[in-house]
Amino acid sequence: MPTPEDAEPTVATLLAAARRRLAAAGVPDAALEARILLEAASGLPRTRLFAEPDLRIPEDAVRRFRDMVERRAAREPLAYILGRREFFGLEFEVGPEVLVPRPETELVVERALAHIGDPGRPLRFVDIGTGSGCLLVTLLVHMPAAFGVGTDLSFPALPPARRNARRHGVADRAGFVCCHWAEALSGPFDLVVSNPPYVASHEMRILPPEVRHEPHHALEAGREGLDAYRAILADLPRILARHGLAVLEVGRGQSGAVLGIARSHGLAAVEVRPDLAGIPRVVVLRRESS
Repeated sequence: MPTPEDAEPTVATLLAAARRRLAAAGVPDAALEARILLEAASGLPRTRLFAEPDLRIPEDAVRRFRDMVERRAAREPLAYILGRREFFGLEFEVGPEVLVPRPETELVVERALAHIGDPGRPLRFVDIGTGSGCLLVTLLVHMPAAFGVGTDLSFPALPPARRNARRHGVADRAGFVCCHWAEALSGPFDLVVSNPPYVASHEMRILPPEVRHEPHHALEAGREGLDAYRAILADLPRILARHGLAVLEVGRGQSGAVLGIARSHGLAAVEVRPDLAGIPRVVVLRRESS
C-alpha cells in the first residue's frame, strides 16, 4: 500500500519521513542531516527547501534522496554520501578510499603555518599518509612557492588526492608517492606533516559506527596506537632538514609517549598544542642539534 510520503513527495513529507528514519537509526542531528541530504539529492538551495515545504520533488530526486537516507541510516559517513568535506575553508573530495578530514586536524595546518614564518618561502615538505590530500593541498594553497609530496600506503587513496590538488590549482606543485610512510623519499624536507593512524587495536571495536566505515589502515596503529609514530619518528632524522620542523597530530593521551619516542631519535619538542577540547593534539618537533 502506498504511504503518504509516496503519494505526496513534497519537501515536508520527505523531510519528516527521513527525520524519523535517521533518528530511529541513532543518527545525531537527524533533522539537519535530512535537509542536507535533500539539498544534495534535489539540487535545490536550502533556503528554498525552508521557504516552500509544499514543493513537490521530481521522482528521480526522490529516489536519490531515499537512497541517501538509507545509506546514512546504515551509518555511512555523511561526507562519503555527499562525496565532499570542508577542511580549513576548502572543499575536498572524499570517499571510502580515504579518511574523512576532521576539524582537529586543521590544527596541524595552523601550527605549521605559524612556525614556518614567511609563507612565501620556497619550501619543500612532505605529508606522510596524505589520504585525501587535505593537509598537503591546504598547505600548498597557503604557501604559494612551496613544493609538497604526499605519500600513502594505499594506492586507491592517491587518485582522490590528485583530484583535490587539481581542484585547488596546486597540482603543478604537488607530487604523490605510494609507499610505506616516507621510505621511498630521500629528503631533505623543510617541513614534515602527518596525521597518522593512532587508534589502538582494542579500541577499534568501540569506535562510532561512522568511523568503522573508514579505511582501517588509516585508523589502527597496533596495541598502543603508537606503531605509526615509531616508524615515522625513526625516519625523521633521515628526511628532515637540519633546521626543519615536523608537525604531527596525536591521539588523546598520546603526546607524552610520542615525545618520548621522538627524544629517543634525537628530536626535541618545540610545542605541544591542545585542540578546542583541551586535548593535546599536535606536537611540533625539530632536531635536537638544530
